[in-house]
Amino acid sequence: MTSIVTPVPLEERQKLGIKPGDTVRVHQKVIEKGKTRTQAFEGLVIAVKHGKEAGATFTVRATLSGIGVERIFPLYAPFIEKIEIVKRSKVRRAKLYFIREKVAREVKRQLRNMRMMNVSTEDFAEKAQDVVLDEKVEDEVAAVAETEAVVEEAPVEEVKEEEKVA
Repeated sequence: MTSIVTPVPLEERQKLGIKPGDTVRVHQKVIEKGKTRTQAFEGLVIAVKHGKEAGATFTVRATLSGIGVERIFPLYAPFIEKIEIVKRSKVRRAKLYFIREKVAREVKRQLRNMRMMNVSTEDFAEKAQDVVLDEKVEDEVAAVAETEAVVEEAPVEEVKEEEKVA
């Protein structure tokens, strides 16, 4: 018999038992500029193909920044460090592809209620300046009204005497 030498713990991955409907967190090694780091991808398992054989894969769907992202991971890939099952849901289908349309339908429904707006910070800055100018104009109007009130209160005779003097 020949024995297979692999860096992947085969028994652990087989016993994990990933099923559609599971929410999993897949930790994978990413090499960038000579450095290795671990990146996690968490989402819903929508399909498991080829069971536990050598070419087994599972598809994980996640929503990142409002966009649906799907990744297909080989079950025994050496770049996968760890697979965690976060949640397990009971589902009645082997493949959950209908989730794609369901999410798209909900997004379309939300977009129907939204309105397009063209608003920027500059608009509010201009409005703030307008408010300051309006307050200045109101102060000037109030000052003019006060002077008119004072003039109206003055006796008419005094005004006539001032005109005679001048």
